[in-house]
Amino acid sequence: MILYLDPFMGVAGDMTVSALVDLGADPGAVNDALRSLGLEGLAFAFAEVRRQGVRATYGTVAYPEKASPRGLGDILSLLDRAPLQPIVRERASEVFSRLGRAEAAVHGCPVEEVHFHEVGAADALADVVGACAAWHALGAPPVECGPLNLGSGFTVMEHGTFPVPPPAVVELVKGFPTFAFGEPIERTTPTGAALATTFSRRFGSLPRGRIQRVGHGAGTRETGGAPNVLRALLVAEEPAEGAVMVLEAHLDDINPQYLAGALDRLREMGALDVTTTSVHGKKGRSGWIVTVLCNVGEEKLYAEALLARTTTIGVRWSRWERSELPREVVVLETPYGPVRAKKVTLPDGQTRHQPEWDDIKLLSDKNNINYLQLLDFINKIK
Repeated sequence: MILYLDPFMGVAGDMTVSALVDLGADPGAVNDALRSLGLEGLAFAFAEVRRQGVRATYGTVAYPEKASPRGLGDILSLLDRAPLQPIVRERASEVFSRLGRAEAAVHGCPVEEVHFHEVGAADALADVVGACAAWHALGAPPVECGPLNLGSGFTVMEHGTFPVPPPAVVELVKGFPTFAFGEPIERTTPTGAALATTFSRRFGSLPRGRIQRVGHGAGTRETGGAPNVLRALLVAEEPAEGAVMVLEAHLDDINPQYLAGALDRLREMGALDVTTTSVHGKKGRSGWIVTVLCNVGEEKLYAEALLARTTTIGVRWSRWERSELPREVVVLETPYGPVRAKKVTLPDGQTRHQPEWDDIKLLSDKNNINYLQLLDFINKIK
């Protein structure tokens, strides 16, 4: 299952949370995550509204105290202390770190000196943590996104009047597809841009598959031209029959830590698979073959990434045919807590579940039980 964000009229943090709740994420899971931050009274309230005749969910943040500016270190410490799901904490930290780097680039200062105002306020914490919790409640599916509608005109900020998109948004969307449509207002906020660019493995058109559910998250204003909503879709992927590109590169002179970082980046870019094979090369040197699978037409993108991020001086690729079993990400309930798993359908129609190891380890440690007990329970689920 793929979560596809369609920001045809822009994206903001509260719109993202609202769209995911409208899609089916449990609002209780969102507010449970916010309560864990220890900011008394911080919560989302959701209501049904209409935007240009389209039914949508509109989320507003309640916080009785006045929010004060926070530095990135303050926010990351707050997230570290909170009893959040590990993957929710990790993603929220990534989003705020990305925001911090963008603000530092705009102001020309080290990221440690950046003090957020709008972004550091309680409502932005609610937006980011709420969006991460809602995504997790949907089963933590991979995310893809359409081009970002940035808007146009001017906006008034703490430091004065700036053109739309404002400087931080420009930093955040560098290298991603954008456009401007509609009456001149700010349509993509820094928080919305950070969420979209941190979560999404691919930007482009709607992925091939079967649409299962649709959700709409309403923006604050009723605007002309098109409904002011963020649309979110859950898409069941079609079995990947047909061609795939296979890239290979040989390396025998790279620090393993740097190689691990480069391979993580390839995965973040949306590669279908990234693996390494240990080999012995010329002069008896130990090394690796890096193998990358990607869609047809993306081979040059990943070849350039390998050339730029590793010490290889050449990449070869070829086109292979393949068949793949249908699968979807589901959340399985066990006596010890929920576990995400891939539900795979076999050619004879039977199914099997392949659980996520991170969830198995988390529940095993939390409940002080052998992970084999959890796997045994999951293997009995039909």
